[in-house]
Amino acid sequence: MKVAFVGKGGSGKTTLSSLFIRHLTARALPVVAVDADINQHLGAALGLDEEVAAKIPALGDRLPEIRTHLRGRNWRIPGPSAMVKTTPPGSGSRLLTLAGDDPVHALGQEVDGATLLVTGRFTDKDLGVSCYHSKTGAVELYLNHLVDGPGEYAVVDMTAGADTFASGLFTRFDLMFLVAEPTRKGVAVYRQYKRYAADHGVALTVVGNKIQGDGDIAFLREEVGDDLLTWVGQSAAVRALEQGRQGMRLESANEAALDWMLAAVDARRKDWPGYHRQAVEFHLRYARSRPDAATVAALEKQVDPDFRYPA
Repeated sequence: MKVAFVGKGGSGKTTLSSLFIRHLTARALPVVAVDADINQHLGAALGLDEEVAAKIPALGDRLPEIRTHLRGRNWRIPGPSAMVKTTPPGSGSRLLTLAGDDPVHALGQEVDGATLLVTGRFTDKDLGVSCYHSKTGAVELYLNHLVDGPGEYAVVDMTAGADTFASGLFTRFDLMFLVAEPTRKGVAVYRQYKRYAADHGVALTVVGNKIQGDGDIAFLREEVGDDLLTWVGQSAAVRALEQGRQGMRLESANEAALDWMLAAVDARRKDWPGYHRQAVEFHLRYARSRPDAATVAALEKQVDPDFRYPA
C-alpha cells in the first residue's frame, strides 16, 4: 500500500511517519520509506546518523539513471530525457517491486528494517533556477511504476502544507494521513486538503497529534468530524527518540493509535485501473499545459491505451 503523511509545518508529520514505519518494521513487514519533505529529517527520525543520512544519494539528482531504467523498452518514449514527472508506464516499461533489486531501490539506505529513499535537499544551487517539484517529480515517477502488493508499504513523508496539490502526486496514494494539532491553524490545512481531494477520490483521514486531554479530542472532532481516525498524545518515548535515546517503549495508548492507522491502511482495496486512469489524467493535464504544440503532442503520445498494471 502507498501511504502519505501530510500536514501543516510543525504538526509532527515526520515524527508520526517515522513511528508508523517503526510500527511496520517491528512486525517484519516490508517497508520503503521516502523522505519527500524539503527539510529531509525522516532519516534522523528513524535513528539514522546525520552524516550517514547526508550521504544517501538523492533521487532528484539521479533522474537520468531513474528514467533510463523505468523507460526500458517503452517505444512511446523516444529517450530518457523525454520522460517527465507524470509519465505513466506503458508496454515495455520496467515496473518496480517494493525494495526490489533495481537501480532505484539501490539508492536507498537500510535503516530500522526499512529501505529509506530521499529526494534530496533544496540547496543553494537550486535558488532562483528550480523548484522543489523538480525533486519530488522523481517520487511521482517512482510511485507510477511501483507495483506493490498486500502487506507491502511505501510510506512517504510529504512536504508541509497543501503543496502536494501542485502536481498529480497527491493521487498516488492508497491513503493519506493528515496530521493535525488541536488548533485552528492545525486544522486549516485539513480543510484545504479536503476541498482539493474531494473531486479526485483521494482517501484522506486525520490523525490528531500533541493531544493533551479530552478537550483537544473534542475540538478535533468538532472541526473534522468523522475524518478523525485516531490521535497521539504527548509522549516521553517520542521525546527520548528525538533526543537520540533509544529503547524507551511507546505508551500503550499511542501504540494503539498506530494499530488503528495500520488497520485503516490494510482496509483499503487496490483499484489499479483507477490508479492508472488518474496517472493518465494528470499526465495529459501536464502535457496540455506546455506552451508549444509539438511538446504537447509528444507527451500525449506517451500514453499507452493498452497498458494494464499486473493484478
